[in-house]
Amino acid sequence: VHFTPANLVTQFHRSLEPPATAAVFKAIFADASAFAHHAPLPAAAAFGDEGAANHTRLSASHGKPGIEIFVYGRSAAGPGAAPTLFPARQTLEASQATARLHRLDPARTVFAQQHPAAIDAGAFHNDVVVVGNGNVLLYHASAYVNGREAIEEIRTKFAGCCDVPLCAIEVREDDVSLKDAIATYLFNSQLVTLPTGGMALIAPLESCEHPGVKRFIDSLVAGDNPIESAHFLDVRHSMRNGGGPACLRLRVVLNERELALMNPGVLLTDALYEKLADWVNRHYRDTLKPEDLRDLALSRESDEAMDELAGVLDVPTLLKRDEQSVERRT
Repeated sequence: VHFTPANLVTQFHRSLEPPATAAVFKAIFADASAFAHHAPLPAAAAFGDEGAANHTRLSASHGKPGIEIFVYGRSAAGPGAAPTLFPARQTLEASQATARLHRLDPARTVFAQQHPAAIDAGAFHNDVVVVGNGNVLLYHASAYVNGREAIEEIRTKFAGCCDVPLCAIEVREDDVSLKDAIATYLFNSQLVTLPTGGMALIAPLESCEHPGVKRFIDSLVAGDNPIESAHFLDVRHSMRNGGGPACLRLRVVLNERELALMNPGVLLTDALYEKLADWVNRHYRDTLKPEDLRDLALSRESDEAMDELAGVLDVPTLLKRDEQSVERRT
């Protein structure tokens, strides 16, 4: 099982995250006989990488062979379609490098370009206009450059390794406009397989409150496809910060051996939930003002909270300290 933390170089404040992300992955998936950890790609514009937000895996079921779809906004190597209002954060070169690091089979790997119109409309990641699970790909008509060709390649490569047909569902502009899809985060949802075999769409409450989007979801659930139910959750705080349910959908598919070798302390149980809720209530400040960021007490509180969290999850410390930074805070 391979991990490559996204370098997130397009946004400075997010480019600070990869070392912490890498530490978390290494703490949870520590056994070298089952897990391979790669460094983030070089922190350069040519290798702009946003990670799982621009990746979808499709297969007959999670444990079976499938295809990997990488979506990029631009190629660093040459001219081509590009957005004009917002940056294309993911490059083709970063997607290709990750595929090589993870030793993916080219016959089962697709590189598709996100449509510049979607990026300029506010779909800064592909998971704002596409969601996939199992053999289902739900996508907006404006998701890809040369959309028909992209879907045909996906369909062909899927048929080459999977024993079930691909269910590719196009959402036309007349069904849900690109503007409404982005405003309600219809695609920034989770599509999950149910124990009974069908699928459920887990979408933000905004998708239910918009009459046109709700009407489309009702028709989707009633249609001839594996999606048989929809659930709407209040994630308004996340939505206001630019994220919806998709921010929680990183999937690490493990077999029984691999599951036994990962750190079990992070698997959610009722008891762990209670511990985490207590940790949040004790350590999260109710308010945070700009001047608080100059307060060394906030830094110390944060370090103490992270040390305690590591204990709750039974993982090594999630902080990387050096003597100079400790001395400065002292």
